[in-house]
Amino acid sequence: MSGLKSGDMRTIDVARRSGYSVQQVRNLERDGVLPPATRTATGYRIYGEMHLQSALAYRALAAGAGPIEAKKIVRAVHRFPVSQVLALLDAAHARLDAERTELRQAEEATRAISSEPIEDVRASDSMSVSELAAALGVRPSTLRHWDAENLVVPDRDPVRGTRRYTPAQVRDARIVHQLRRAGYRIAPLRALMPELRRARRLADVASALAARDAGITARSKALLDGAAALSAVLSPAISTPRDPADAGSA
Repeated sequence: MSGLKSGDMRTIDVARRSGYSVQQVRNLERDGVLPPATRTATGYRIYGEMHLQSALAYRALAAGAGPIEAKKIVRAVHRFPVSQVLALLDAAHARLDAERTELRQAEEATRAISSEPIEDVRASDSMSVSELAAALGVRPSTLRHWDAENLVVPDRDPVRGTRRYTPAQVRDARIVHQLRRAGYRIAPLRALMPELRRARRLADVASALAARDAGITARSKALLDGAAALSAVLSPAISTPRDPADAGSA
């Protein structure tokens, strides 16, 4: 395209520099993540530095806070006062901080739970669904769901068929509870629990929690990168495309 001044970009230029496809750049504009592009007389889109930085901000924020929240934040840059943008960004950081806190609590609790002795226990030491649910602070239906998902499978009363949790199963339930609070989904836990019941229980849990910690760290770094790009978008000195009337022919 001829006639573009320095700083003006075509769709393909923004795509290459932001790591998106041409269609994805158009979709971001359609969704309000990028402000509307100016157009030449022949209909070509003209983007500026604000569009590029908005795309970069969205890319980083999507990795840190998820695409839905990232769209909300970057859209706000183009629609609302700076204070509202910063409030959304603060909330995203606060959620990550809460995850870190829960992760640390899970690490501490798992170490304590895994070191508890369970030898020489008696049948009377087992717990019913309602008793264990009360002890964990969850609903009985949660324990039944964990049973159905093979996370924590209790024994059954030979006469009444009711669930009874042995001390080892109670410990498993407490570990599952902590890992669920730390953000672990059912499917990964279903694969992990057989390993946790073996001798390397603490090492396996520690490895799983370390992986979670690495994920939170990566998301936190992505939020930092996104904030830097947002700062550029908010800068009054950022370049914007010239008026289409001055763009010349495509």
